[in-house]
Amino acid sequence: MSKPYDAIVLGLGAMGSATVYQLAKRGRPVLGIDQFAPPHRMGSTHGDTRITRLAIGEGEEYVPLVMRSHELWREIEQATGRDLLTITGGLIMASQRSRSKMHGSSTFLQTTIAAAEKYHIAHELLDTRQIRQRFPQFQLVGDEQGYYEYHAGFVRPERCIEAQLALAEQHGATLQTNERVLEYRPTSDGVIVTTAQGSYTAEKLVISAGAWITHLLEPELARFFTIYRQVLYWFAASDIAPILPGRFPIYIWEREDSNIYGFPAIDGPAGGVKVATEQYAVSTTPESVDRAVSSEETRQMYAAHVARFLPGLSETCVKAIACLYTTTPDGSFVLDTHPRHPHIIIASPCSGHGFKHSAAIGEALAQVVIDGTSQIDLSSFSFLRFPG
Repeated sequence: MSKPYDAIVLGLGAMGSATVYQLAKRGRPVLGIDQFAPPHRMGSTHGDTRITRLAIGEGEEYVPLVMRSHELWREIEQATGRDLLTITGGLIMASQRSRSKMHGSSTFLQTTIAAAEKYHIAHELLDTRQIRQRFPQFQLVGDEQGYYEYHAGFVRPERCIEAQLALAEQHGATLQTNERVLEYRPTSDGVIVTTAQGSYTAEKLVISAGAWITHLLEPELARFFTIYRQVLYWFAASDIAPILPGRFPIYIWEREDSNIYGFPAIDGPAGGVKVATEQYAVSTTPESVDRAVSSEETRQMYAAHVARFLPGLSETCVKAIACLYTTTPDGSFVLDTHPRHPHIIIASPCSGHGFKHSAAIGEALAQVVIDGTSQIDLSSFSFLRFPG
């Protein structure tokens, strides 16, 4: 059995890589374990870009996390010389006839505006005419209201994970990849983790295993997490200039019966323009999910969500990939100590809207490991909010 660590982190994606880095940065002996070699395409943190916005329509409780994450991304950029965070401006639009929910919120636009006003986040409110004048790249339905945020943009998830894992190793962290966890066992003063290669002991265990969290929790806790397959598409543009960063923002568009979101053409004509929607009708597992994207899926995506609304994009799909959302019943996070085991901390995959917060979540979890509490309030993300 190896020497004990202050903490073991299971899963080195968005939350895990940030947690390992923040613990190592503070000089703590930490072991990170992942069954794959992050960054990879098996989970939830791939696909070139993730939206980041300061006013959070899912709830005001998220705003301190994303504001701190922006600070941390800049610090990591300085430390590594890597380009991680790009500010493009962000446009959130909602049709007045929209009946859909965005990450569990039926008041997404209104909550976004309220959060911006509370935290003094620079923004503008736009009516349909103003959106059309400013962003003719969108073909509007005709009754949209808009919120434009100056400091919204995107982060590069694969680069963020690579940068934090590299910094973690520089600060002394031990990282073991392509190593599958078989079990973990709480003890009176810590945790023992057994993998296919060996056993390790630590005072604390952080479970940040993405869609595999359901394999690592008891059934009474695993039942709060459901996994959904999502697909990301990149369509070619007939004229790339209007969709380049600087002229085209990241956007979220709540329409009458569905939502879409997307990005500018960050890699020029060859890279295509990323557009996606979300589905919560069919659940899956990380083992059974269909990771291939069919030509029929692509055709339906273009016909239903692209052709009418983004006329500058062609039906030519440059690429498409599947990823996983792991969601809770209310679409919010779980960042909490295990209800029965005080040495175990659970960091859920965060219902499809977690990456923008992940740098600060890693810092907060490191504080919980070391000090028993975090500077940012995590009480909204407790298991206790769920019945039973």
